Amino acid sequence: MASRSRTLYTGVTDDLIQRVFEHKNKLIEGFTRKYNVTNLAYYEVTNDVKAAIQREKQVKGWLRKKKIALIETVNPEWKDLSDGWYKA
Repeated sequence: MASRSRTLYTGVTDDLIQRVFEHKNKLIEGFTRKYNVTNLAYYEVTNDVKAAIQREKQVKGWLRKKKIALIETVNPEWKDLSDGWYKA
């Protein structure tokens, strides 16, 4: 997830649509609400919970530059990948 100023947040969930909704509507206290992190900039899908948690830890350990490069491999314009998921 990213803010308009490109503050980044990395997380793991078993329900991406619900979790993005929670971030967009600031239903969860903490970092994402404080820094207005509401745009889905990048995501990966797996059915392996252990692999997802391991990947989350890996990405969180990266330097910001590497995280940005990962996002820009699939989303060079930093579009909100969740646009159109929810009714206005």
